[in-house]
Amino acid sequence: MNFDVAFALSTLPAFIAAVGVTLQVGLIAIATSLCVALVNATILMFRVPLLQPLVRVYVELARNTPLLIQLFFIYFALPSIGIRISGFASAIIAMTFLGGAYLTEILRAGIEAVPRSQIESGLSIGLSRWQLLRHVILPQAGILSLPALFANFVFLLKETTVVSAVAVPEILYTTKNYIALYYKTYEMLAVMTGLCVVLFVPLSLLLRALERRLSHGQFGS
Repeated sequence: MNFDVAFALSTLPAFIAAVGVTLQVGLIAIATSLCVALVNATILMFRVPLLQPLVRVYVELARNTPLLIQLFFIYFALPSIGIRISGFASAIIAMTFLGGAYLTEILRAGIEAVPRSQIESGLSIGLSRWQLLRHVILPQAGILSLPALFANFVFLLKETTVVSAVAVPEILYTTKNYIALYYKTYEMLAVMTGLCVVLFVPLSLLLRALERRLSHGQFGS
């Protein structure tokens, strides 16, 4: 078997565009998941009637169903009732549905780890619940949750490979297309693997460095 280096190099522009799509889907999903998690964690903290059990049901449902099933339901099942969503939008919705549930649990654990004495002190000086959340609880809960949050950010970026199932042209979709067209399996798998290493390893190291820096800034003397 001869490895066609020239062909592999010729596909790089298409793969670089696919990396852009991967990052776009992943970063949007991370941002929307974090917003969902903040709302849900607040609801759980304040034990909002009616909404609290709905959040718990959502978290259990999202965490115990595969992302691919969620994606297929949005993209293939909803059109049967007249709701048509593009592949890109379906990818964002499905990944937000999954990511929001995981990040909700992380933030909930971070909030519960904040010392009760600090919450009581905030209440004693007249802070409202929202002021307490903004100025006392969330800053500390965020720092405490950083390792798990960053790990899940990388997890969500890796999960973008699943969205190739609804024709979103990310890295895996591009790889499969080239294999189907040119039968250059080894070349395309090598390019895909190399790009994933280049993309995810530095990102993981960057997030670890950022986590250490933020933690030191919060707790260092």
